[in-house]
Amino acid sequence: MIYTRAFIFILLALSLCPGRTQAQLNISHELGVITGPAGFFTDYGERWNVRNNLENEGFGIGLVHYMNFAFKPECSCRPTALFFTKHFRIRSEIDYMRSKLDHFGPVASKNTEGGAQLRAMHGNTELYQGGLTLEYHFFGIKEARDFGVLFAPFIGLGVNFVHFRPGAYSDLGPLDNPKVLFNTFEDGLFLEPGNTFAIQGMGGVRYRLGRFNDLQLEARAIYYDSDKIEGLDVQRPQNKFNDFVLWFNIGYIYYLNF
Repeated sequence: MIYTRAFIFILLALSLCPGRTQAQLNISHELGVITGPAGFFTDYGERWNVRNNLENEGFGIGLVHYMNFAFKPECSCRPTALFFTKHFRIRSEIDYMRSKLDHFGPVASKNTEGGAQLRAMHGNTELYQGGLTLEYHFFGIKEARDFGVLFAPFIGLGVNFVHFRPGAYSDLGPLDNPKVLFNTFEDGLFLEPGNTFAIQGMGGVRYRLGRFNDLQLEARAIYYDSDKIEGLDVQRPQNKFNDFVLWFNIGYIYYLNF
């Protein structure tokens, strides 16, 4: 948590610079929308079971804003040769994710009472998250903007504040009935909304569509500082990880003042 808070502070300091600093750096802005499938790795099913990972796929949509310092918006000229201004963007965004969750895997497939309990249990979760990411672009931002390259790869590291809203039910009846809930989940069911933080790493590529717009493809791994985003927190030796999400998205980015 200490490293997470330090990273948040650094990004906020960079993004909330005073007006004088913004004038010196000549900040340019971009807006975009991203959407795509999201794989949820939670306590539902076997974590590395292929069918479990494919079936428990949700989706996400987000609104993104970029600041870059590569050149002055009014004249499209480069104000400085600093490495940071040439290669880094600061990205802020808000995202919404949702997924239905079921149990798949060897245990759920068994013709036993436990297997029947797992197959009858269904869950879902909604995530509202927002945060900041520092992106590094391998080619110069101005170079890509001026069509020096058509494909511009990037990587990024960021933090999010997350609000999650889990839910669950069983075809067999109320989940507080011991004959309905799988015994591993006893004392591990948490269906109240909550808040947490997440660290995310990403990689992607931009493709120049025109003077004022890009197409973006991105893969993102999001690790949550909680094991309750889907409503389950199993206190057993086999539960070694917090929840995380793999999100593959496509986006459209529009340059506001270039």
